[in-house]
Amino acid sequence: MRIVIASANPDKRQEMEDLLEGLPVEVVSLEDFPGAPEVLEDGDTFEENAAKKAAVIAQFTGLHAVADDSGLCVDALGGAPGLMSARFAGPRGTYRAVCKKLLAYMRAVPDGERTAHFECHIAFSDPEGSIVLTATGTCEGLITRQMRGGRGFGYDPVFLHSAAGKTFAQMLPEEKNKVSHRGRAMVSFREKLGLLLEGGNVGPVR
Repeated sequence: MRIVIASANPDKRQEMEDLLEGLPVEVVSLEDFPGAPEVLEDGDTFEENAAKKAAVIAQFTGLHAVADDSGLCVDALGGAPGLMSARFAGPRGTYRAVCKKLLAYMRAVPDGERTAHFECHIAFSDPEGSIVLTATGTCEGLITRQMRGGRGFGYDPVFLHSAAGKTFAQMLPEEKNKVSHRGRAMVSFREKLGLLLEGGNVGPVR
Protein backbone atom coordinates (compact mmCIF):
# COMPACT_ATOMS: atom_id res chain seq x y z
CA MET A 1 0.00 0.00 0.00
CA ARG A 2 1.22 3.50 -0.88
CA ILE A 3 0.30 6.20 1.60
CA VAL A 4 0.66 9.93 1.02
CA ILE A 5 1.14 12.22 4.00
CA ALA A 6 -1.35 15.05 3.51
CA SER A 7 0.77 17.87 4.87
CA ALA A 8 2.83 20.62 3.26
CA ASN A 9 4.64 21.28 6.55
CA PRO A 10 8.07 19.64 6.15
CA ASP A 11 8.66 19.34 9.90
CA LYS A 12 5.32 17.66 10.56
CA ARG A 13 5.77 15.46 7.50
CA GLN A 14 9.19 14.25 8.68
CA GLU A 15 7.85 13.54 12.16
CA MET A 16 4.99 11.47 10.72
CA GLU A 17 7.34 9.63 8.36
CA ASP A 18 9.53 8.68 11.32
CA LEU A 19 6.50 7.44 13.26
CA LEU A 20 5.36 5.29 10.30
CA GLU A 21 8.77 3.67 9.88
CA GLY A 22 8.71 -0.11 9.94
CA LEU A 23 5.17 -0.57 8.63
CA PRO A 24 4.75 -2.55 5.38
CA VAL A 25 3.75 0.55 3.44
CA GLU A 26 5.41 2.94 1.03
CA VAL A 27 5.21 6.49 2.34
CA VAL A 28 5.22 9.25 -0.26
CA SER A 29 5.28 13.00 0.09
CA LEU A 30 2.78 15.58 -1.07
CA GLU A 31 5.72 17.18 -2.88
CA ASP A 32 5.53 14.28 -5.34
CA PHE A 33 2.17 15.62 -6.55
CA PRO A 34 2.52 19.08 -8.16
CA GLY A 35 -0.68 21.07 -8.09
CA ALA A 36 -2.02 19.39 -4.97
CA PRO A 37 -4.74 21.60 -3.49
CA GLU A 38 -4.21 23.59 -0.31
CA VAL A 39 -7.02 22.37 1.92
CA LEU A 40 -8.92 25.06 3.80
CA GLU A 41 -9.02 24.05 7.47
CA ASP A 42 -12.48 25.39 8.25
CA GLY A 43 -13.81 22.62 10.49
CA ASP A 44 -15.11 23.18 14.00
CA THR A 45 -12.83 20.50 15.47
CA PHE A 46 -9.37 19.04 14.94
CA GLU A 47 -11.06 15.80 13.89
CA GLU A 48 -13.07 17.52 11.14
CA ASN A 49 -9.99 19.27 9.76
CA ALA A 50 -7.93 16.07 9.73
CA ALA A 51 -10.69 14.18 7.95
CA LYS A 52 -11.13 16.89 5.32
CA LYS A 53 -7.40 17.06 4.56
CA ALA A 54 -7.09 13.28 4.27
CA ALA A 55 -10.14 12.94 2.02
CA VAL A 56 -9.26 15.79 -0.35
CA ILE A 57 -5.65 14.67 -0.81
CA ALA A 58 -6.62 11.02 -1.21
CA GLN A 59 -9.06 11.90 -4.00
CA PHE A 60 -6.50 14.16 -5.69
CA THR A 61 -3.63 11.65 -5.59
CA GLY A 62 -5.64 8.44 -6.01
CA LEU A 63 -3.81 6.99 -2.98
CA HIS A 64 -4.64 6.31 0.63
CA ALA A 65 -3.84 9.46 2.59
CA VAL A 66 -3.09 10.16 6.24
CA ALA A 67 -3.55 13.61 7.73
CA ASP A 68 -3.47 15.09 11.16
CA ASP A 69 -4.73 18.26 12.72
CA SER A 70 -3.30 19.29 16.01
CA GLY A 71 -2.89 22.27 18.24
CA LEU A 72 -2.03 23.69 21.62
CA CYS A 73 -4.85 24.39 24.07
CA VAL A 74 -3.96 26.67 27.00
CA ASP A 75 -6.30 26.61 29.98
CA ALA A 76 -5.67 30.22 31.03
CA LEU A 77 -6.62 31.35 27.52
CA GLY A 78 -9.87 29.40 27.41
CA GLY A 79 -8.38 26.73 25.16
CA ALA A 80 -6.68 29.11 22.73
CA PRO A 81 -4.86 29.07 20.40
CA GLY A 82 -6.54 25.71 19.71
CA LEU A 83 -7.70 25.40 16.11
CA MET A 84 -5.82 28.61 15.32
CA SER A 85 -2.48 27.27 16.60
CA ALA A 86 -0.75 27.38 13.21
CA ARG A 87 -2.16 30.82 12.40
CA PHE A 88 -1.87 32.38 15.86
CA ALA A 89 0.67 34.93 14.65
CA GLY A 90 -0.96 35.47 11.25
CA PRO A 91 -0.97 33.41 8.03
CA ARG A 92 2.80 33.76 7.59
CA GLY A 93 3.78 33.74 11.24
CA THR A 94 7.02 31.93 12.05
CA TYR A 95 7.49 29.38 14.82
CA ARG A 96 9.32 32.01 16.83
CA ALA A 97 6.53 34.51 16.28
CA VAL A 98 3.80 32.21 17.62
CA CYS A 99 5.90 31.38 20.68
CA LYS A 100 6.63 35.04 21.40
CA LYS A 101 2.95 35.96 21.03
CA LEU A 102 1.88 33.17 23.36
CA LEU A 103 4.45 34.15 25.98
CA ALA A 104 3.25 37.76 25.80
CA TYR A 105 -0.35 36.66 26.38
CA MET A 106 0.80 34.52 29.32
CA ARG A 107 3.09 37.09 30.95
CA ALA A 108 0.80 37.80 33.90
CA VAL A 109 -0.40 34.21 34.41
CA PRO A 110 0.97 32.70 37.68
CA ASP A 111 3.12 29.57 37.53
CA GLY A 112 0.38 27.39 38.99
CA GLU A 113 -2.07 28.37 36.27
CA ARG A 114 0.06 27.80 33.16
CA THR A 115 -1.37 24.38 32.33
CA ALA A 116 -1.93 23.36 28.71
CA HIS A 117 -2.22 20.34 26.50
CA PHE A 118 -1.44 19.40 22.94
CA GLU A 119 -4.13 17.54 21.02
CA CYS A 120 -3.75 15.53 17.83
CA HIS A 121 -6.36 13.89 15.61
CA ILE A 122 -5.36 11.60 12.73
CA ALA A 123 -7.56 10.55 9.83
CA PHE A 124 -6.86 7.94 7.17
CA SER A 125 -8.75 8.06 3.89
CA ASP A 126 -9.12 5.56 1.07
CA PRO A 127 -8.57 6.82 -2.50
CA GLU A 128 -12.29 7.53 -2.89
CA GLY A 129 -12.26 9.97 0.03
CA SER A 130 -13.91 7.79 2.68
CA ILE A 131 -12.38 7.94 6.18
CA VAL A 132 -11.59 4.36 7.18
CA LEU A 133 -9.51 4.92 10.30
CA THR A 134 -9.07 7.58 12.98
CA ALA A 135 -6.82 8.00 16.02
CA THR A 136 -6.24 10.61 18.71
CA GLY A 137 -3.58 11.58 21.22
CA THR A 138 -3.04 14.24 23.88
CA CYS A 139 -0.15 15.41 26.02
CA GLU A 140 -0.39 17.51 29.17
CA GLY A 141 2.19 20.13 30.12
CA LEU A 142 2.96 23.67 31.20
CA ILE A 143 3.77 26.87 29.34
CA THR A 144 7.24 28.15 30.21
CA ARG A 145 8.18 31.80 30.71
CA GLN A 146 10.81 31.76 27.99
CA MET A 147 11.74 29.66 25.00
CA ARG A 148 13.99 26.70 25.75
CA GLY A 149 15.76 24.39 23.32
CA GLY A 150 16.51 24.41 19.63
CA ARG A 151 14.83 21.25 18.35
CA GLY A 152 11.30 20.55 17.19
CA PHE A 153 8.92 23.08 15.71
CA GLY A 154 5.85 25.15 16.47
CA TYR A 155 5.26 25.65 20.19
CA ASP A 156 7.86 23.05 21.23
CA PRO A 157 10.20 25.63 22.87
CA VAL A 158 7.50 26.85 25.27
CA PHE A 159 5.76 23.54 26.10
CA LEU A 160 7.24 21.88 29.17
CA HIS A 161 6.65 18.17 29.59
CA SER A 162 6.57 18.04 33.37
CA ALA A 163 7.60 14.40 33.83
CA ALA A 164 10.66 14.86 31.63
CA GLY A 165 11.49 18.29 33.01
CA LYS A 166 12.17 19.46 29.46
CA THR A 167 10.40 21.34 26.74
CA PHE A 168 9.68 19.42 23.55
CA ALA A 169 12.40 21.52 21.91
CA GLN A 170 14.96 20.22 24.43
CA MET A 171 14.15 16.58 23.66
CA LEU A 172 15.71 14.33 21.07
CA PRO A 173 13.17 13.32 18.39
CA GLU A 174 12.89 9.79 19.77
CA GLU A 175 12.25 11.18 23.28
CA LYS A 176 9.54 13.51 22.06
CA ASN A 177 7.84 10.85 19.93
CA LYS A 178 7.38 8.59 22.98
CA VAL A 179 5.33 11.16 24.91
CA SER A 180 3.98 13.71 22.44
CA HIS A 181 0.37 14.04 21.31
CA ARG A 182 1.30 13.09 17.76
CA GLY A 183 3.46 10.22 18.93
CA ARG A 184 0.63 8.80 21.03
CA ALA A 185 -1.88 9.24 18.22
CA MET A 186 0.48 7.52 15.79
CA VAL A 187 0.94 4.53 18.13
CA SER A 188 -2.82 4.04 18.03
CA PHE A 189 -2.87 4.65 14.28
CA ARG A 190 -0.10 2.10 13.64
CA GLU A 191 -1.95 -0.55 15.61
CA LYS A 192 -5.21 0.05 13.75
CA LEU A 193 -3.49 0.25 10.36
CA GLY A 194 -1.70 -3.01 11.10
CA LEU A 195 -5.03 -4.72 11.73
CA LEU A 196 -6.45 -3.20 8.55
CA LEU A 197 -3.47 -4.43 6.49
CA GLU A 198 -3.60 -7.93 8.00
CA GLY A 199 -7.29 -8.36 7.34
CA GLY A 200 -7.47 -6.50 4.06
CA ASN A 201 -10.36 -4.59 5.58
CA VAL A 202 -11.10 -1.20 4.05
CA GLY A 203 -14.18 -0.48 6.13
CA PRO A 204 -14.30 1.82 9.17
CA VAL A 205 -11.75 0.98 11.86
CA ARG A 206 -12.11 3.49 14.70
